[in-house]
Amino acid sequence: MKRISFVYLCFFLAIAASAQKKYDVAAFVWPAYFNEPRFGDIGVFPDGKGEWEAVYNAKAKFEGHRQPRKPLWGYPDESDPAVQEKIIDTALNYGVNTFIFDWYWYDDRPFLEDVLNNGFLKAKNSGKMKFYLMWANHTHNSYLDPRNPDKNKVYWEGGVNSEVFEHITDHVIRDYFKQPNYYKIDGKPVFAIYEVSTFIRGMGGEQQAKDALDMFRRKCVTAGLPGVHIQAILWGNIPASLSATPGDQTQTQDNTIRYFGFESLTNYQWCHLVPTNQDYQSWGEQATAKYSEFNRDFSVPYFPHVSIDWDPNPRFPEGIQPCVSGVTPEKFETFLLKAKAYADAHPDQPPLITINAWNEWAEGSYLEPDTEFKYGFLEAVKRVFDFIDIP
Repeated sequence: MKRISFVYLCFFLAIAASAQKKYDVAAFVWPAYFNEPRFGDIGVFPDGKGEWEAVYNAKAKFEGHRQPRKPLWGYPDESDPAVQEKIIDTALNYGVNTFIFDWYWYDDRPFLEDVLNNGFLKAKNSGKMKFYLMWANHTHNSYLDPRNPDKNKVYWEGGVNSEVFEHITDHVIRDYFKQPNYYKIDGKPVFAIYEVSTFIRGMGGEQQAKDALDMFRRKCVTAGLPGVHIQAILWGNIPASLSATPGDQTQTQDNTIRYFGFESLTNYQWCHLVPTNQDYQSWGEQATAKYSEFNRDFSVPYFPHVSIDWDPNPRFPEGIQPCVSGVTPEKFETFLLKAKAYADAHPDQPPLITINAWNEWAEGSYLEPDTEFKYGFLEAVKRVFDFIDIP
C-alpha cells in the first residue's frame, strides 16, 4: 500500500511540475476601439467609437450566421487606462500573459497608438503584462470601412523608405523597447513584421531592406540593448529569395528569412493558410498540421499559432464573405493543446504560443467574453496553460 501511495505521489508531482511550466501565451490586440482622430481624415466610424461601429451594426446574412457578435462588456473606449486595467486583470487571470499590439505608421506618423500609449501603458497594472509590437505594414484601404462596398480605395501605402524607417526605429527603441515589460527573447526586444514583401518593396529592393534591418540592429546596440529580435509573420507575403546563399538557385522563403536575419516566425491568422468556408474543426486540423511543415522548412524557430474564428462580414455591407462555422471553446481547446505539445517538443526555444486574437471582433476572432460563450474561450486557455486541479 505504501509503495502504491508513493507511485501515485510521484505521478501527481510529475503532473504538478508539468503544470507549473510557464508558457508565454500571447494574444494579438487590434487597437481600434476608440475615437482615433485619423478616422475622421478618411471618413470612417462617424459614431466616434472606432470599429465598435462595425460590430454593433453587423447583420446576419444567412441562416445560422452568428452576427452580430455582442461583447459581454459592452463597447468601451479601450484607450482608457481604467478599461485596460480590467482587460489586463482578466487576461492574466485566465493565463494570457503577453499582448502583441498591431502597430501602424502611415504618412510618417503613428496610427492607432492611443490604446497602447494612453490606455495600456498608463494602466496601473500594466507592468504585470508583457507586450511587443507587430508592425502591421500593409497598405490601408477601405477594407476597414463597413459603409463602403468598394474595398479598393487606398488611404495610405504600407511601404516606407529608409528615412521613414529611421523615424520608426527611433520611436520604437525610445518609447517601447526600454519599457520594463517589453517582451524579449535572449534579452532582445521582439519586433514582428507583418508583410515582408511590402517592407522590401518600400525600401527599394532586397539589399536596401537588409541594410535597413542591419541599421535597426546597430541602433538597438547603441541604445544599450543587446540587439533586436526581428520576427517575420509567416504567410504568403514572404517572398522566395535567391539572395541568401551565393550560388544557391533554390528559391525558398527560408532563403529570405536567413538573408534578412529574421530570428523567428509565427502566424497572424489561419485564414492566411487554409480556406475559411468550412467547419472550425476541419479548418484547425489543416492549420495545425502545418506546424511540422514549418518546423521542417525553416531554419529559425517557429512559434505555434492558434486562431479562434474567422468572420469578416461586419466590414462588408454587401455580399457574403467566406467564414468559419461550428466554432466552440471546446474545439479551440483541442488546438491549444496541439500548440502546447509543439512548444513542449521544442524545449530549445522559448515556450511562446500566439493567439488570434484578444479582440478582433469585426473578424470574429476574440478571447474577450461575448454574450454567447461568456468566458468560454478564456477558460479554455486557463485549462491548458495556467493550472490544473490535483485531487
